[in-house]
Amino acid sequence: MAKIERKFLAHFVNASASDQPQYERLGKDLEEFSPELSAQVETKKNILGQTAVAVTGYEKTAAVEPYYAESGSPLFARLQEIIDRGLVLEDVKTDVVEVKLWEQDDEGAFPAVKENAYIGITSYGGDTNGYKIAFTLHFTGEKTVGKFDPATKTFTAI
Repeated sequence: MAKIERKFLAHFVNASASDQPQYERLGKDLEEFSPELSAQVETKKNILGQTAVAVTGYEKTAAVEPYYAESGSPLFARLQEIIDRGLVLEDVKTDVVEVKLWEQDDEGAFPAVKENAYIGITSYGGDTNGYKIAFTLHFTGEKTVGKFDPATKTFTAI
């Protein structure tokens, strides 16, 4: 069995603030992108000395750093609007589609999971390499299983 290359796990962020999604793939300048799962764990020890462990949920976040701004990019426009207008709450809500590019179906789509998230800008500016905007995606746990067609950048729930 062969290892799956990292490039085959794709992450598309919805850059649109409207009802019409506009997905942009993360990764051009990223050397690493690893969503972090902070498990919420409850433990209890009984009088027999046994410990019961229950994982009750996850708090998932993913840092995007560096993200170099490119004119004409819908994601850059969305991030810049968040910075310029100081947007918060529902105005920074988006969704992220995680696509498994190693399992294409007959119609050119791939298995995918769409999850709601909020964009939190952590810094912006940068050095002589370019204008950087670092941000974190804070996932809500609201997931929809489906398929994603990278050619048309459309997600279909199944």
